Amino acid sequence: MPNVVSDRLKALSITLPQASAPAANYLPFTRSENLLFISGQLPTENGKMLATGRLGADVSLEEGRKAARACAINIIAQINAALDGDLDRVKRILKLSGFVASAPDFTEQHLVINGASDLFADVFGEAGKHARAAVGMAALPLNAAVEIDAIVEID
Repeated sequence: MPNVVSDRLKALSITLPQASAPAANYLPFTRSENLLFISGQLPTENGKMLATGRLGADVSLEEGRKAARACAINIIAQINAALDGDLDRVKRILKLSGFVASAPDFTEQHLVINGASDLFADVFGEAGKHARAAVGMAALPLNAAVEIDAIVEID
């Protein structure tokens, strides 16, 4: 069924942004045979960072979940760019690595990254269910609250 993923995005009122260019000396994605490796995506929307600072100090759990969801949308935009607009070529989201800027006593990184995991399940169905890591960090690039990268299996 063509355009299944596009239809799900529309049903969720999600318009994919233009895939962002790298901010340093790296590629936004690489491909090896049937695997896409998506570089870490920050929680940006319309060119602005949605959440800065550390969870448990400057950023609430709900703000962190929204930031993780924004990272997921940016990952999907990179997948879309890598696949020339054919998101139905995604066979499975294999793994997410979620990094959460955290205050020393913040221990709910897993709940933050659920913002991304839930979106992948909504957009890709069973193929969106993935292995995952959710790790607390002292700081992230550009003072982002969350950064997520992904490994994706494609046709």
